[in-house]
Amino acid sequence: MLKTDYIKDAKLKIGNEVEIAGWVHKFIDMGKLKFIFIRDRSGQIQVIAKKGVVSDGLMAKIIANKEYVVHIKGIVKENIKAPDGVELIPSHYEILNSVDEKLPVDPTDEVLSDLETRLEYRYLDLRRRKINTIFELKSIIINAYRRKLIEMGFVEIHPPVIIMAASEGGTDIFELKYFEHKAYLAQSPQLYKQIAVIGGLDKVFITMPIFRAEKHNTSTHLNEITMLDAEIGFANDHDAMDVLETVFIEMLRAVSSKPELLAVCGAEVKVPQKIKRITYTEIIDMLKKNGEQIEWGHDFSKEQEKKIFAFVGEEAFFIYEYPTSIRAFYSMPNKNNPTICNSFDLMYRGLEISSGAQRIHKIDVLEHALKSRNLNPQDFKFYTDAFRFGAPPHAGFGLGLERITMKICNLNNIREASLFPRDRTRLYP
Repeated sequence: MLKTDYIKDAKLKIGNEVEIAGWVHKFIDMGKLKFIFIRDRSGQIQVIAKKGVVSDGLMAKIIANKEYVVHIKGIVKENIKAPDGVELIPSHYEILNSVDEKLPVDPTDEVLSDLETRLEYRYLDLRRRKINTIFELKSIIINAYRRKLIEMGFVEIHPPVIIMAASEGGTDIFELKYFEHKAYLAQSPQLYKQIAVIGGLDKVFITMPIFRAEKHNTSTHLNEITMLDAEIGFANDHDAMDVLETVFIEMLRAVSSKPELLAVCGAEVKVPQKIKRITYTEIIDMLKKNGEQIEWGHDFSKEQEKKIFAFVGEEAFFIYEYPTSIRAFYSMPNKNNPTICNSFDLMYRGLEISSGAQRIHKIDVLEHALKSRNLNPQDFKFYTDAFRFGAPPHAGFGLGLERITMKICNLNNIREASLFPRDRTRLYP
């Protein structure tokens, strides 16, 4: 290894020799005094080389430009005038790679770039502290999700991404040729996680990419997203909300334990004790009372979601008992009022970040639901056949990882929460 320490750890080893490697953030050459600010993913440190303190040979070697890749050994010393009160006196300096072109994106943020340019040169954008931190927090979020569900007795499964029938019906799907057959990229792992539960794995979860051919060009949509899905056997919609509430609170708790990372993004996270639950009908009444033109049976626009957030006055809340007509075909109609179904959304900071429902587990009801949406049950035979052999009641949910990250990190555009985003126009890098 070319380093013994990340910079944040090296700073703690005052009086000791350390070995670091990273990128040159800034270089100042004053002849007899040279300052190099070195950066890695953990932070920056000031390296100071002074004639008479380091050898003439080493002084001659210390040349740099922004984003040179360097390897340095030296002693960490206190200096109250230096950033964080420490500096590194070098005994070894090696240039691992140089930069000879003008930087199209400036990792020091001295020159700002627009989002399209930043995404074009994502490898440089990632060297910016804020952008690097977004993906550290995203990792914490997904690991908290996984850790909590494993703790709750869930099993992680891995369904296919190439499928024979559209996961949720509809037309917003990517079609592809699969040898002699027509196939699709999965819109959702929905059908497969249900089959896993029917097969006896009664508590399962998934982390996987899904693909939606929606022709959106908004700040909240991507065409490839990471879904965090879970399905629970012998459960209803309120059981699923209970699990989602527990998991989501744990995700918020995990990121709130890293205030230094949140601060880099200019973000704060409050961890609720409970998450409020409000019916769809109550939300419609709330909107109407506040002058919004909306009728029962319509879905909410993104602008209306923001207004609902303001009216409810809580960062996170559930909306449940949606009209059956606007939910996925597999959502269980309410036994007392079939015009509504046992479904829900989790709203966070004015945006829907998760949807879920109790699923239909009776084959006759399921086939009727497919036909009522003008879907051919034969196209879903691999799925519906599973319900002929003792399917238990079950429920589940899916969370969009990029949307959660976007809201937690206080971002304006969901593409910033995707490492290499895919939208209507971007297929690279």
